[in-house]
Order: sequence, then C-alpha cells, then structure tokens
Amino acid sequence: MTGRVVAVTGAFGALGSVVARAAAEQGARVVLIDYGVHPPPGLAEACGAEALVLGGVDLTDAAAAEATIAAVAERFGGMDAVINIAGGFTWTTLADSSAGAWEAMFRINVLTASNVCRAAIPHLKASAAGRIVNIGANGAVKAAAGMGPYAAAKAGVHKLTESLAEELKGQVTVNAVLPSIIDTAANRADMPDADVSTWVSPQELAAVILFLASPQASAVTGALIPVTGRV
Repeated sequence: MTGRVVAVTGAFGALGSVVARAAAEQGARVVLIDYGVHPPPGLAEACGAEALVLGGVDLTDAAAAEATIAAVAERFGGMDAVINIAGGFTWTTLADSSAGAWEAMFRINVLTASNVCRAAIPHLKASAAGRIVNIGANGAVKAAAGMGPYAAAKAGVHKLTESLAEELKGQVTVNAVLPSIIDTAANRADMPDADVSTWVSPQELAAVILFLASPQASAVTGALIPVTGRV
C-alpha cells in the first residue's frame, strides 16, 4: 500500500478508524472523510503527516461528494482506492417502522456509496490499480425480523457492487465485504449477553478490506465476501 492514496468514508467511526490506521501503517496516504466534524483524539496523528482530514461532509449530497473527491484528487494528484464505510443501522419491524426509517437507511448506506463511487471513478480509472471496497452485511443475505430497512439497504449495496464491477471490469475492481456482527463498544453495549467470541473484530475485517484495496487483489472483482468470525 506504500504511496497509495486511499480515501476512507465513515473514517471517524469504530471500523473506519481502524481501517484508516491500518492503511497508514501499510504506507498509504490516507484520506479521512466523515459526517462528523472532528476525528477521534489521536486518529489524524496516527495516520501520518500526509493524512487529509475532511469532516462535516454529507455524502448523501451528490454535490458534496463530488467536491470532496475533487479536493482529494487536487491534494494528491489522483486517487487509488475508495473504501465506503459510511453507513448506519436501525432495528425495527415493518409494523412499527415509519417510511422515513426505510428512506434513511437507503440514503446513508446506498446513496453515500453511489455518490462517492460516481465522483471517484475518473480518478480511479487513471490509477494503475484502482479499487473500490464497499461494506455490505451478512445480515442482508437472509434478513431476520426487524432487519428489513437495514437489510434492504445493504442488499442495495451488494447489487451496486456487482453492477459497478461489471461496468468497470478491466479498469477498476469493485468488491464488498459482508461482515456479521462487528465487535465494537456500541454493539457490546447493545447486546450485553452475547457471545462476543463469535463476532468479527474490526482489525480482522480491516485486513480483508485492505487486501481488496491493494494491487495484489487485481483478479478479484464483483465479489461479495462473507467475513463472519472465527467460530
């Protein structure tokens, strides 16, 4: 990853911050993009002197996504990989849900990824090894009760990945990881009685993501890769 320009959306979150740090440790020039205004303490410093921090960005707005990606390309003279981690989750049954819950899940999961990909495509095509990695969900393969809005949105991310991989075949690889429950502080708080030994650590997931974002993953595109833990 040495010298590669890697843009991470949702970079201030539990998974995004781990991916950004790991990319920087492997020598990448990291771009931290997030809806939040300020990164967690120490994150920008951990990503190195060349890290670019772009906070307060609403990626559901296509114009904002376009301007953000343009700023990245101007700063570094191009871009090699986009990792679309920006997204969100809700649990609600259909009977108890509002129409807004479904729209919100679509906007923050599918629309953010599609807006960023659209803006980044010209720059990724110019790279010697352009990569897009999206974050899907194992829970969208077979949705459980209460998972409708989230699973529908992540299924949209899966199909965006497959379609875009065909559209860009031979030019840019496009893949998605499909994690099960990620071992984060928020998930532990929400599920205090769960067996966390079966969950996926952010570090394990980051390793798969960064392989797909690397030049070594040249023969992998259109893949939806389950990352479901050690047990």
